[in-house]
Amino acid sequence: MPTPSQPAPRNTVHRHPTRRSALKAGLGFALGAGLLGAAPGTATADDRSAGLLQTGTPLCEQPGDSASAQGLGSGDLAIPYHREHDNTWGYVFGDAFGGIAQADPYLGSPVILNQAAFDASGGTPISFSWAMPTGGAAKQCFDYAHRADNGHGFEITRIPNDCIEFGGRTYIQYTSVALWENIPAGYDGSLMSGVAYSDDYGVTWQDYPYHWAGDTQGTNQSMYGMWSFAGIDPDGWLYVFSKRWNGTHANTADGGAIQLFRIRPDEFRAGNFGAQENWAFLDGRWQWTRAAAPSVMLSGNRIGEFSVKRIGDTYCMSYFDVDDYSICTRTAPRPDAVWTAPKVQIVGDALPPHHWGRPQLPFLYGGYIHPGSASATSLTLIASQWQSVNHGKTPYRVLQYDGIRP
Repeated sequence: MPTPSQPAPRNTVHRHPTRRSALKAGLGFALGAGLLGAAPGTATADDRSAGLLQTGTPLCEQPGDSASAQGLGSGDLAIPYHREHDNTWGYVFGDAFGGIAQADPYLGSPVILNQAAFDASGGTPISFSWAMPTGGAAKQCFDYAHRADNGHGFEITRIPNDCIEFGGRTYIQYTSVALWENIPAGYDGSLMSGVAYSDDYGVTWQDYPYHWAGDTQGTNQSMYGMWSFAGIDPDGWLYVFSKRWNGTHANTADGGAIQLFRIRPDEFRAGNFGAQENWAFLDGRWQWTRAAAPSVMLSGNRIGEFSVKRIGDTYCMSYFDVDDYSICTRTAPRPDAVWTAPKVQIVGDALPPHHWGRPQLPFLYGGYIHPGSASATSLTLIASQWQSVNHGKTPYRVLQYDGIRP
């Protein structure tokens, strides 16, 4: 439940299909688009009046686009990060394919495409300039086999949750997934989570030896399943938010629980994760401590992918609200301050009144904040669409939305 220092989130529940289950057609999208809200991937009148922004611009799965030029036909997530060493940008995809509509070859996960320059104004869409490891030849970054035991137990795939570069090293936090479907109620279906790093800016990767055990390793609902790197604050700490694994959107026990910890960048680089300080409610008050584990600081509806970034002097959060079927945002002046109430930004349907007038994107999930966003009142979000095998396996792509006011 929300703690005394945090606002209570909304508890409205709207059931909808999950990302990896067979999505059913005819969910009222045509009705909602025609009568109650914007058509899928289009701007509202307010969006258009703000300027010529990207409001649902596909970044892959379009014949002849910049992603296909780098060997990626279809993929999801595209988690943006700043390549600090040369002031370029990286985008980390999950399970990706060389062909459109999830057509072979299967590239794996994670896959990285890069961009030379990002237009924060939203005037021009993201265009990929080269891939990892070499331009035009996108392939899986990590060295592991899918649907196999790679020394930790059976895993289907490794899904990136966030990426950050600092001090000449690039880091990806990921979840190893043991179950995508038929996950028992109350279980998260993960094998473990870990942090991989690269000292050649994303060409080759290796794991830190420590991993956080997941469901099938005996630790169900670990609060270290999914991370988001909020960034290194002017106070010198790296702030990290984490939550239970729910990239499947099928974890019935997720509860939207989010926790916060911080660590010195040099300790993180050394893999000394035990040096973290935890934001905990202890002795009747919130405090930074090593004497207790992090406390749940936000909770409510189930949450899938989430993202927290320091934009200017404001901390901005976005997440996929599984129950509300929407991407929401919140802000705070500090990571450990009170966060604003959720604000609905992009919706998978337009039926509930609080969804009316919002940009509509069927088969919605994801929602990652671009760290190069124009300002804390004009964010760029990268959203995902996924369609099931029963409906042609398309769309399976990421889209760019600019001018988001959290």
